[in-house]
Amino acid sequence: MIRITHIVSASYRLLVVAPAAGLALLLAACGGYGGGGVPSTTVSSSSTASVAVRATGLGQILTDAQGRTLYLFARDTGAGSMCDSSCAAVWPPLTTGGAALAGSGAASGLVGTITRADGSRQVTYNGHPLYYYVGDRNPGDTTGQNLDQFGGAWYVLSAAGAQIRS
Repeated sequence: MIRITHIVSASYRLLVVAPAAGLALLLAACGGYGGGGVPSTTVSSSSTASVAVRATGLGQILTDAQGRTLYLFARDTGAGSMCDSSCAAVWPPLTTGGAALAGSGAASGLVGTITRADGSRQVTYNGHPLYYYVGDRNPGDTTGQNLDQFGGAWYVLSAAGAQIRS
């Protein structure tokens, strides 16, 4: 009788604890920066998005307020984004529900927004819609630089809002 109780008890724990542990691991993997997951790129509707400048190995580049690198997509033309669906899963747009502001080192006259096809507001700098790259795991990472994906090249931006090709 004791053995059956142990088996039932162990089986019960396996059925209850294992899925909970798996869910915890999944949530940790999908967390923000620092947890190794994709950054949270959408600012709440009552918040603002801020664009700043940070020194990196590529020089002074555009980042968000947390120091996460921002990129432009060379395929974007005019005031529109050419990156949606599967592209936006790899290159999430910097969006905001509030204002878009210039932070440290950024020019306020170059910061703006566009309306994406899904109705969200994407932050722009010098007319370029801004994106993160999911391969960047920590603030200051620039692993998306010079990648050719989704039909175009991806570049970090200078404080003047120009692409940096190095």
